[in-house]
Amino acid sequence: MKKLRVAIIGQGRSGRDIHGAFFKNEISKDRFEVVAVVDAIDVRRNRAKEEYQCDVYADYHDLLGRDDIDLVVNSTISHMHKDITIDLLNHGFNVVCEKPVCRTVSELDEMIETAKRNGKYFNVFQQSRLAPYFLKIKEILASGVLGEIFEIDIQFNGFARRWDWQTLQCCNGGNLYNTGPHPLDQALNLLNDYDHMPNVFCKMGRAHTFGDAEDYVKLILTAPNKPLIDLSISSCDAYPLFIYKIHGGRGGLMGGIQSFDWKYYKDEDAPEQKLIKTPLMKEENLPAYCSEKLPWIKEHFEADPSSPFTDAVNNYYTMTYDALVNGKEPEINPYQVRQQIAVIEECHRQNPLSREFEY
Repeated sequence: MKKLRVAIIGQGRSGRDIHGAFFKNEISKDRFEVVAVVDAIDVRRNRAKEEYQCDVYADYHDLLGRDDIDLVVNSTISHMHKDITIDLLNHGFNVVCEKPVCRTVSELDEMIETAKRNGKYFNVFQQSRLAPYFLKIKEILASGVLGEIFEIDIQFNGFARRWDWQTLQCCNGGNLYNTGPHPLDQALNLLNDYDHMPNVFCKMGRAHTFGDAEDYVKLILTAPNKPLIDLSISSCDAYPLFIYKIHGGRGGLMGGIQSFDWKYYKDEDAPEQKLIKTPLMKEENLPAYCSEKLPWIKEHFEADPSSPFTDAVNNYYTMTYDALVNGKEPEINPYQVRQQIAVIEECHRQNPLSREFEY
């Protein structure tokens, strides 16, 4: 089995604790090897040298002369993604870029065109689309047991204050750029109409952030012949109830990343009913409420408690390996992410926030 030689730029929470942790995992050792790490901070760089037994650099430019690297993971600070990715592509590297990939559609178009011009692989790390819970939700929806789907509620909510660089607009921070690429990518995948822009309504605000970017987002997406999607990314929800809630004509689903429940009925098992236009009566001609007991079929999903996040990352890098080694078309591609960035741009157009800080 061919082993891909990987360089990681950045050893923060993403570069070390997500990508780096995966590449050190037993499930990756036959397919990937970290041969270089870049980080400007001495202690991170020294730790990486010990953890990966690899070359380390303070500046990514030191990678540009190497010809033995199959893939570079760009996990730098968000506002640096675009320029560094383009530079890497122009120097002949394949690149996986962290989220948010960039700020605007025009920036992403430039990245896509650069990859195409150089004949290089370029993709965005949208691993949540390959998470076990989301794959199961798609399977249930595709089965049709819930009937026609009218509404999908997605809540990536909690109550938390934040004061790091990801609260700054100048760094492409805020809830929509930070967390939004996970649920928004899923939402647009469920709409499954990448050639057309959905209708967008968005309300954003600053609740208790220490920066100048939003920490409250309510986003409504609609499209012809598609379910309404109600997406929340709120840092001021003290009572978060679920991640997904789905309204269907014959049932519904509710739950989170670790587990969820769904129930539905079959037409052939339901009580036979017909329209009655006259007032409903019960015994002794007393008024009656229109109600019945449906024969619910109830089902439950439980993810492996030790691996829901790891599985998503593994699925993503399996896709990446198959693309680079076996020439397989990746399930996730930058063209799809382009729609996500277009929606985020529109949300910010509808909610202009004053910029108060520079990095």
